[in-house]
Amino acid sequence: MEFEKVIRERFSARKFKNDLIDEDKINKILEAGNLAPTAKNNQPQKIYVVKSKDGLEKIDKASPCRYKAPVCLIVASDKNIAWSKGTYSTFEMDAYIVATHMMLEATNLGVDNIWIEMFDKNILKQEFNMDENIEPICLIPLGYRTDDCKPSPMHNSRKDLSEIVEYK
Repeated sequence: MEFEKVIRERFSARKFKNDLIDEDKINKILEAGNLAPTAKNNQPQKIYVVKSKDGLEKIDKASPCRYKAPVCLIVASDKNIAWSKGTYSTFEMDAYIVATHMMLEATNLGVDNIWIEMFDKNILKQEFNMDENIEPICLIPLGYRTDDCKPSPMHNSRKDLSEIVEYK
């Protein structure tokens, strides 16, 4: 798919079919995340691919926002690996960039998705036995949207560039 089409047509899907995603597509999505830039190229991201019944039930304990997607990525970051200076660390920013790359590649491959921040980090860490230094950053449910799944009414509402850009 042409990049401009990907960024214009992608929307947050909130109703998924049970259809499975081909492993090749999942691997391409993960590879897109692996290609994402991170500070100093430290690559602190850790991606959990959750698709088993048991694993998805664990996701559902932590968040009401999986929307029955057959696959859910947990995008996490290792705080010990991320670049930091003083009290500042890029562990969250790096993970968000990785997540964005994966969502855009998913859309490119025809796999619908949504970015989720509404989850209980403590439940995820406990249910998936994450080390103390691993911090869950977001969830990305993946799948194929139902026929009646539409973008939210505000999806195409955008500020004019003059409101958000300044030239100096």
